[in-house]
Amino acid sequence: MTAVALSAGRRASFGFIFALALMNSVSFGIMIPILPNLIRQFTAGDTASAAEWNALFATTWGLMQFFCGPVLGMLSDRFGRRPVLLLSLFGLGVDFLFMAFAPTLWWLYVGRILNGMTAASFSTANAYLADVTPPERRAKTFGWMGSAFSFGFIIGPTIGGIIGGEFGLRAPFIAAAVLTLVNALYGLLILPESLPPERRAAAYDWNRANPLGALRLLRSQTGLLGLAGVGFLFQFAQVVLPTIFVLYTTYRYHWTPQILGYTFLLTGVLGVLVQWFLVGPVVARVGERNAVLLGAAAGVLGFAWYGTAPTGWAYLLGAPVFALWSLMMPGLQGLMTRRMPPSQQGQLQGANQSLAGIAAVIGPTVFGEVFAWSLRHDAQMHMPGLAIYLASGLLVIAFLLALAVAHAPRAAPELQPS
Repeated sequence: MTAVALSAGRRASFGFIFALALMNSVSFGIMIPILPNLIRQFTAGDTASAAEWNALFATTWGLMQFFCGPVLGMLSDRFGRRPVLLLSLFGLGVDFLFMAFAPTLWWLYVGRILNGMTAASFSTANAYLADVTPPERRAKTFGWMGSAFSFGFIIGPTIGGIIGGEFGLRAPFIAAAVLTLVNALYGLLILPESLPPERRAAAYDWNRANPLGALRLLRSQTGLLGLAGVGFLFQFAQVVLPTIFVLYTTYRYHWTPQILGYTFLLTGVLGVLVQWFLVGPVVARVGERNAVLLGAAAGVLGFAWYGTAPTGWAYLLGAPVFALWSLMMPGLQGLMTRRMPPSQQGQLQGANQSLAGIAAVIGPTVFGEVFAWSLRHDAQMHMPGLAIYLASGLLVIAFLLALAVAHAPRAAPELQPS
């Protein structure tokens, strides 16, 4: 009976954590169709000015991820995962309301700052799952968590497009706030703590509660810094499609908004299928290391195909191959969490969050500028997919680095006293 109760409790906990990650990704997805148009309203229809503000918003959101991920991760190591998750989730719901009723552009900007701060709770969510999941099952669980992003990119733009078109540009933020606060209330009543007091960090170390301190943690275990480098290259390459996808496919294939919507749906569904149904069996059969290598190779080929495809139909044929790159991060997370004791899982995830924040800050500028340069020289080079080739090249480096560092640790820090 105890085992059955424990299993049911873990399922309930995962459901809550998955819903939290989904809300975070939905909060990002909603912005895709809504935020630029809302900003344009504040700029009296000036598209150029709206584009500048939109870039500022995106960069600021990444910076908040960079700075707040380590703080939330270390707080969860010291005081437990549950209070940090609930505080972040309630804050995210309030942030949605803040953005829904912002009277000026600057207030909307403040709301975006708060949204980035609270959405950084994904680091604590991953630490929670590391607490309650055996090491051999973590890759599969992280694969399920990764599918929250795929769901978010299906649900978020849908909520934004349908509700925003029917009830106004502010309405999607209100809908997201309601969903988030309901999830927060459920967590307040149901969610158990995953990190018992005896396994928590002895003190809150301010020297580590910052991006540089969190990144220094990555040098504390053999191979951890190299694995983090692989993860950073993954996050960096991932930014290319949100940055240029709409402009690239519209320029090269003349896709309409309807075709773009169907493509978002197709790629999102393929990502979910891989993360829910392939990650576990693949890791069980070939191991976490080979899952990382297979995912990196699929990303290299998928991006290369996207950059080369001469027609829209040819582009879509590469989607199943590209979807397999979703094997990469779950295997990588499994290898990384094996190297850290329970009292430092939050710090580890905070460091990962900081790296993702760096990618979110510099990626749009790098890929946007490369894409713009390729278009200006298209008559001579005929290479509009140059930015996507750059992403493919980053994953080649990630693959080679993974060959050297993606090994299971000899010791098991989770079994050591914390």
